[in-house]
Amino acid sequence: MNTDWTQQTYFAALDWASDHHDLIVLDRLGAVQTEFRFAHSAEGWAEFTEKMQPFIGAPITLETSSGPAVDQLLQRGWAIYPVAPTAAARYRERKAPSGTKTDRHDTWALADALRTDGHSWRPLRPQDEATATLRLLCRDEIVLIEQRTALVNQLQAALREYYPVALEAFEDWTVPHAWALVLQFPTPGALQSAGKRKWEKFLHTHHLWRPQTAARRLALFARAEALPTSPAITAAKSLLALSLARLLTTLQAQIDEYRRRIQKAFTQHPDHDVFGSLPGAKAILGPRLLGEIGSVREEYPDPDALLCQAGVSPVSYQSGKISKCRLRRACNKVLRATVHLWVNGSRRTCSWAQAYYQAKRDQGHSHASALRCLGKRWLKILWRLWQNGEPYDEQKHLLQLQQRGSPTWQLLQVAPSTCEQLP
Repeated sequence: MNTDWTQQTYFAALDWASDHHDLIVLDRLGAVQTEFRFAHSAEGWAEFTEKMQPFIGAPITLETSSGPAVDQLLQRGWAIYPVAPTAAARYRERKAPSGTKTDRHDTWALADALRTDGHSWRPLRPQDEATATLRLLCRDEIVLIEQRTALVNQLQAALREYYPVALEAFEDWTVPHAWALVLQFPTPGALQSAGKRKWEKFLHTHHLWRPQTAARRLALFARAEALPTSPAITAAKSLLALSLARLLTTLQAQIDEYRRRIQKAFTQHPDHDVFGSLPGAKAILGPRLLGEIGSVREEYPDPDALLCQAGVSPVSYQSGKISKCRLRRACNKVLRATVHLWVNGSRRTCSWAQAYYQAKRDQGHSHASALRCLGKRWLKILWRLWQNGEPYDEQKHLLQLQQRGSPTWQLLQVAPSTCEQLP
């Protein structure tokens, strides 16, 4: 709560767009002091700087916490109070119940909301360059991985129409050796006519020769044309499959480059030892956790703030005799997904994590619900390590569980090798 909010003289709001922005400044009584539209260009931002000279120090609100407009405002030293789009819509409805909507009205509604309610809003705290770079690299890597998933789904759909043997040969189609099969043998006929020696060479070249799988794959290759499709379908879909396999190969090279850049940035970050020591996170999810949580300790003054931002704390609903909880959706979606993957992976290396998860499942929780409960435990640990700048120590944590007589410690005594029971 900002107790000095009444001392603010002016309040500004910016309604951003791709090529221009609208801005309104109100005084403490709600009177409009200035309003103008400027282009998103060097000249436009120079105009913004000139016209905002009398209002330097005023807080500014807008409907995003990232993007070109936010970057320009931060570079110019403005205090930003971002507001969620859903909350902004409610403020607009409060000001115009009729449903009218214009850029000017939206900007004015946000500025007045900042004037009256901004004392309880959280300011945007800019991250240092190392953290900001790591966050952007990780988010862009996720976008590329999502594109890879879409291309893999398209490739599998194409193979299903004319090349089912290829789908049977590999379970995971996100790896390059699966695409290499399509590139080297684009049709079932090409695969079957290649012969056993070329099949064996392919498996050895891509390090796929395993005693438990080699015989099955060779048998599949031998009956590649057991159920042939029509020539038209084979000709069309094989070209599509080849195109998708080439796209995937190129895309994977870029993902690998992102991974190298992320690892370099992560290794050089001051908080590397904290996030790099987390079981289940390490080199893959550790950078994402660090990028999303950031390095500004004041952003999360207590563990509950971090739990809410990560989406693991439920939202309570109470009205009359009704009292229930539901999944928190207003949170950092990237952080929530990363925490989900992290805590699930931690069960494979931490016996206490698996014991806690299994106890929640035994109580009737679903898999996702049990992981959220485990995520709360992990994030409380991470918050303390992050605040103190200490790496995670498994033995130290187990000793603390024992000293407190934690129920998790008691579960470990009953089933000490719980983590070995994972499917």
